[in-house]
Amino acid sequence: MAAGWLRHLSQGAVDVYSGGSSPASDLNEMAVAVMAEVGIDIGSAMPKPWTDDLVRRADVIVSMGCGDACPVYRGKRYEDWDLLDPAGKPIDVVREIRDEIAGRVRNLLSSLQPPIEE
Repeated sequence: MAAGWLRHLSQGAVDVYSGGSSPASDLNEMAVAVMAEVGIDIGSAMPKPWTDDLVRRADVIVSMGCGDACPVYRGKRYEDWDLLDPAGKPIDVVREIRDEIAGRVRNLLSSLQPPIEE
């Protein structure tokens, strides 16, 4: 959901990669549904594993409860967002998670230079 929000809100001004140290093998259909409610299609965005090259090229790395499993590189900006995992949650809870992620993505975008207009 975070990658979907970032692509949408940055209007293509930010390169976005969604993945992780141990990414899920499939999409959370409830997450796909609640993002579609706000006009964002994440249905084809399959999670992928992080690669060394990818992390080296990134300016900002946002993790969600990654802990020690995430690679750490000097000079990178890291943000660890402590969010509920939407897996198995009812749709109203997944909507709350979606909306919390939207706020965090907006804050992230406002902190990037140069500022990105919505």
